[in-house]
Amino acid sequence: MINQEEKKELIEMFGVHFEKHYNMSPLSSRILGLLIVDGCKAGMTFEELVTKLEASKSSVSTNLNLLLKIGRIEYYTLPGDRKKYFKAAPLSQRFNNYLSLLEDEKLITDRLMAYRKNHISCTAEARNLKHSIAYKEHILKVEALLMDTIEKFKEIENNN
Repeated sequence: MINQEEKKELIEMFGVHFEKHYNMSPLSSRILGLLIVDGCKAGMTFEELVTKLEASKSSVSTNLNLLLKIGRIEYYTLPGDRKKYFKAAPLSQRFNNYLSLLEDEKLITDRLMAYRKNHISCTAEARNLKHSIAYKEHILKVEALLMDTIEKFKEIENNN
C-alpha cells in the first residue's frame, strides 16, 4: 500500500530542493517533484496536476510552460486523446543541460586565463591565474564524469 503522507513529504523535499538550488518558483518546484515521484510511468494530465497541487489552472499552466522551456519536463499525446501527458524529462536530457552549463564555463574560463596570462603584473594576479587553471582542470573532470553518467542513463532509458 502506498503511504500518501510519505509521498507528500518526498514531493515537498524535491520542491524545497529545486527552489533552493535551482531558483525555481515554489509551484514549478512542486510540479517537477510531483512528476518525478508520482508521474514517472504514465505521466500526468494538466487536470491531474491542478487537482493534486490544489493550484489555479493559470498558475499550473504558466509553470508547466516554464518547465518545458527550460527542459525539466516534457509531454506526449496519445492518438485520439486531446490531453497532454506531462513527465519529468529523462535524466540523460536533464544532465545534458549541465553539459551546456559546463561548455559556457569552459569558454569563460579560457577567456579569463588568456586575459590573465597577458596582464599579470603582480603575485596576486599570478595566483588568480593558477586558480583559473585549476578550475579549468576541474571542469574537464566533471565534464568527463557527466558524459559517462549520461551514457549510462541513456542505456537504462533505452532498455526500458
